[in-house]
Amino acid sequence: MIKVGEVLVSDDIKTVEFVCHLEKCKGACCVEGDLGAPLEEDELAIMKKIQRKIRPYLTPDGIKAIEEQGPYILDEDGDYSTPTIKGRECAYAHYDAKGMLKCGIEQAYLDGKIKYRKPISCHLYPIRITKKKDFEAVNYHKWSICSDACSFGKSLKVPLYKFLKDPLIRKYGEDWYEELVKVIEQPVSKTSK
Repeated sequence: MIKVGEVLVSDDIKTVEFVCHLEKCKGACCVEGDLGAPLEEDELAIMKKIQRKIRPYLTPDGIKAIEEQGPYILDEDGDYSTPTIKGRECAYAHYDAKGMLKCGIEQAYLDGKIKYRKPISCHLYPIRITKKKDFEAVNYHKWSICSDACSFGKSLKVPLYKFLKDPLIRKYGEDWYEELVKVIEQPVSKTSK
């Protein structure tokens, strides 16, 4: 484990090579799983506020799911997440012309309609954050649907901490990220026997 401030980071972040390969997976992480994308409490007000502006980027089924469930849901564990369409894809996702599932929130952001890119859990994926009483744990979530992303990352020699630079800075700040890089990239000192 790597400790940066009050954040414990799994060693996987420096050893696992990963680059999303949407042409292969077609955005499967937006449809697979038990729930929608995890949301942090400070994102709930944002999710309510952006509804009108992101509506043109959503599917009719997505809009219906949001109208029925609300802009977010509270699960049985007391955690918030995005609503889903019939327990499948995220209500905020849409299929592009190539059949890839993409985020309607992110497309609205890229088009300059909103200032919120997408839920931080989506931006950080395949990293998942676990909050404890006195610290947060940053862990790699290994999932078979991302095997092509691992192969692609390996071919490009891109470790997770570099692939996820922008979302890690978004979550923890520039200084934190610079410290993480310093800790990861510092040469290993040789101890004399």
